[in-house]
Amino acid sequence: MTHLQILWLWLTVPGAVIWCGVLLLPWLPWLNREVLEPSKTNLDPDLSDVTVLVPARDEAAVIAATLASLQQQGRGLRVLVIDDQSSDGTADIVRQAGVKVLPGQPLPDGWAGKLWALDQGLQQVQTSLTLLLDADIELKPGLLSALLQLKCERGAQFVSLMADLRRHSFWDRLLIPAFVYFFKLLYPFAISNSRSRWVAAAAGGCVLVDTEALRCIGAFESLRDALIDDCTLARRIKDGGHRTWIGLSRGVVSSRPYGTLGSIHAMVARSAFTQLRYSFLLLLAVTALFIFAYWLPLAGLGLAPEPARRWAFGALLAMMIGYLPTLHYYRVSPYLVLLLPLTGTLYLGMTWSSALRYWLGTRSSWKGRSYAR
Repeated sequence: MTHLQILWLWLTVPGAVIWCGVLLLPWLPWLNREVLEPSKTNLDPDLSDVTVLVPARDEAAVIAATLASLQQQGRGLRVLVIDDQSSDGTADIVRQAGVKVLPGQPLPDGWAGKLWALDQGLQQVQTSLTLLLDADIELKPGLLSALLQLKCERGAQFVSLMADLRRHSFWDRLLIPAFVYFFKLLYPFAISNSRSRWVAAAAGGCVLVDTEALRCIGAFESLRDALIDDCTLARRIKDGGHRTWIGLSRGVVSSRPYGTLGSIHAMVARSAFTQLRYSFLLLLAVTALFIFAYWLPLAGLGLAPEPARRWAFGALLAMMIGYLPTLHYYRVSPYLVLLLPLTGTLYLGMTWSSALRYWLGTRSSWKGRSYAR
């Protein structure tokens, strides 16, 4: 075997190990086994034990649809919208819908805006259950009924569902399913839903939680500056001795439009470097991982001599097998699996963009607010 063949083996074998390893992990993070869809039978449940908290900042374009979807969930549901210093008439739309509005107080130092709004709303909650719902989330009829039933069956104090994001443009279809796929690789649902404390995951758009469990962990005060607030909250809940559950659902639909590469970049870059704990070494490690997982197998397929080319082909084949179930679940073209190296490269670029923003002095920026480093 020549030195060139040995070099290419060193470059292509790691990619095959990475992707075959993903397929063989016992918790199977690439499959979509944790799914909850709306109930088809109990469409008018008694929801008098549930209060919905909706933090809203400049959500005039989407809040009406969100409130209309809540009215279809059942009887006795209490809804409170916390108007977080909106300037676009959000509060007026909420009042016109006959829903209670809590005017939010100015944001104190050291708080993330969403968490400050939720903290104010929680002080008004008198029910045993609290539903934390983003202002752009529409619930399909029967969804809350199904969520309550699952919570009871699982014996969990905290259940959340990953919203089905809009996929109308090429960029949506290319990047949104991959966002969920990468999240599941990073936070395996099967482990998070077990009693293991190794992983605690949540999707902040739709969270049903025991009010008492929230208050026992210090509620939102205990994570007031968290930018990845959903997973941080799930971690606090688990560390408090409670059970959590997370899954996918087509019954939790985000009406927020993305559509462009820039808008998706803004969503990802606001917290990507936070996910790496602002560590330059972790950023370099992730970059190296992406090079071995995506770029080198692709290069090896076209440039490497045998037997490295077979390893490169095996890596790409395993990569595609692992991603296809996500594309199928979100009903987008399976041919997009061929663009996964491009998708991964774009997400890596967004992560570097997030790091650059941090190094320039801004932890995150969202809805007209910037959080200093």
